[in-house]
Amino acid sequence: MVGSSHEALHRIFQKDPALLTRALQSVLHIPFPEPREFAAMNVDLTEIEPIERRVDTLLRAETDEGAYLLVVESQGKPDERKRGSWPYYLSYLYEKYRCEPVLIVTTQSSVTARWASRPIHLGVRGCPSLTVRPFVLGPDNVPVITDEREAERDVPLAVLSAMTHGKGPQTAPILESLAAALRTIDPDSAAVFVQFVDSCLADPRAQQMWRDMMTAIQYFWRHPLAEQVREEGREEGREEGRAQERAESVLRNLRWRRIDVPDAVRERVLASTDMDELGAWLERSYQVSDAWELLTEGA
Repeated sequence: MVGSSHEALHRIFQKDPALLTRALQSVLHIPFPEPREFAAMNVDLTEIEPIERRVDTLLRAETDEGAYLLVVESQGKPDERKRGSWPYYLSYLYEKYRCEPVLIVTTQSSVTARWASRPIHLGVRGCPSLTVRPFVLGPDNVPVITDEREAERDVPLAVLSAMTHGKGPQTAPILESLAAALRTIDPDSAAVFVQFVDSCLADPRAQQMWRDMMTAIQYFWRHPLAEQVREEGREEGREEGRAQERAESVLRNLRWRRIDVPDAVRERVLASTDMDELGAWLERSYQVSDAWELLTEGA
């Protein structure tokens, strides 16, 4: 179970290693050769000395040009210690495996992205003995995917988009397009991606919107992440309590999308105790442009 944005931002590449090389090629415009296969590797870089050093994710990519080691580091904020450990990681991996190491940093913060992208120079100022240039995937270069068809063409990239841009005015359309795209892949993979996104949504309103959305299409409930929410539902214990929560979710989604809700619509939604009807309204609340359309079947 993924418990934090730090973990999700590198584990998504364990789930779909090809996403990492696609990001290098299409987002960062790095001429990385097309891999034939990938292999996960041990992330522990500790030597005999009692100093523990671990990378977040380490993948081996086999290409026609030879093997590459893809080192993925998830970074929440600037940390000057990394400017010493990152060169160590690359040197150690090259010495041990004799493969070219590539450092990729993922972050949700533009400030952290700018910090991480600065070259690391070790040695004489102006004439360093060693230079490390991290490749950074962050809010300034990961595409904002709000179109449903675009999300369907590359679901893992749409997941990365939601994880990276999970706050701000474009959150709702990003999550809506991703929710639609998840319907096109197998449910087990979708459930994993749902958890990755949930872990990265720092805005409580966005996270609740995502959970409501996933409840409507029944992906969220396939994963252990939902157990906490299910437990809360059991404590409420009554059908009317669950109906009221779903009705409030419908109205909350409309408010999040800045759609005015007339009193008559609000009263109609809150008065309903039909879970199927409320479920239909919940799903429709991500699509309508007018609150009255919510009550119109086929809107």
